[in-house]
Amino acid sequence: MLRALFLAASLALVAAPGIALDRGAVETQFRTWLQETVWPRARAAGVSRATFDSAFAGVSLNWDLPDLVPPGAAPRTPKKQRQAEFGAPAKYFSRGAVEGATAVGKRMAERHAATLRAAERKWGVPGHIVLAIWGRESGYGRVEIPHDVFEVLGTKGFMSTRAAYFTKELVAALRIAEAGHAPDRAMKSSWAGALGQPQFMPSSFLAFAADGDGDGRADIWRSEADTIASIANYLARHGWVTGRDWGFEVRVPAQVSCTLEGPDQGRPIAQWARMGIERVSGRPFPDHERQGTGYLLMPAGRHGPAFIVTPNFYVLKDYNMSDLYALFVGHVGDRIAYGMGDFTAGWDDVGRLYRSDIAAMQRALVARGHDVGGVDGLPGFKTRRAIGRWQEAAGRAATCFPRADMAKRLAR
Repeated sequence: MLRALFLAASLALVAAPGIALDRGAVETQFRTWLQETVWPRARAAGVSRATFDSAFAGVSLNWDLPDLVPPGAAPRTPKKQRQAEFGAPAKYFSRGAVEGATAVGKRMAERHAATLRAAERKWGVPGHIVLAIWGRESGYGRVEIPHDVFEVLGTKGFMSTRAAYFTKELVAALRIAEAGHAPDRAMKSSWAGALGQPQFMPSSFLAFAADGDGDGRADIWRSEADTIASIANYLARHGWVTGRDWGFEVRVPAQVSCTLEGPDQGRPIAQWARMGIERVSGRPFPDHERQGTGYLLMPAGRHGPAFIVTPNFYVLKDYNMSDLYALFVGHVGDRIAYGMGDFTAGWDDVGRLYRSDIAAMQRALVARGHDVGGVDGLPGFKTRRAIGRWQEAAGRAATCFPRADMAKRLAR
């Protein structure tokens, strides 16, 4: 009863308008939440009290993490954002990022040639694709991973906009600690709670981490062989199709609408070719690919390169739910394996768009009956093609990408 009254008073203090947030009171609630909510779930999952206490010794809330909503407080209004995935796709493919990942990847391909071949034989995933993911996630293990995973997941599980998800991941992290998978003091994570060189969330570690060096452990913190094996296993278990490529850069003629983009509008690659889509290299699509399903991908609409991708592209996207992430991995992998250069088509300047600007366009499109895939400020494929369909319905040429000058027209 006394505890309930204390928590109620703390909530009132946090939520009361015009009163400053009492972080000490919230920290006390956090410790209570750990004991009354997390500990029973961890114990049921086989975590010992000693492991639990060790994990949270000295841990406090990290108030610098994004998307936090303290108990009883109203969600914060998101600040305007301008990020590579949103307004300027070209920035995702900066020369330094692409060439750095490629150069180190080529050295890693030589150093780990036998391990990569063994992983490909076992899981069917090409070594250069594994390398590209490894490079993107942790710079081949060279990027510092600074955060305590229990601090990150504890904070996010207690007071984030996705609290239930992060609480589940927190219990998974405790299971990893209980089983002794991680070396001492190695449970470091990203700001989102991702672990080790492959940057696996704890639940992904439990499901997909693999032993690549034969020592009976899956050490994604120190073992490069285990890192390679774990990434390959993850992709294979998510449906990688052995023998197929991830995709091809193409030219899309004007008579082929950019509104045909998307993983729900696949057709045989031979059919795309009959529509006039051709590889930028001038070579025909490989014979073994022509009858397989392909999908049109135009991540910047008519303002950037276009691709016919295979189901393997969407396996790459399972690793990180971003078209640009999957495209970066496929592109760097090709550069590592085949010495390919930049995309043939360039990225146009699409102007400076904030996420809030795109969300406003999405709301206007929804009001007109279009499916944008959710009003989230992200120009995903459904938003891109909704823009194209709106443009075509208005008698304009479809470009399938948001631009600042569209906002006023959509608001009419």
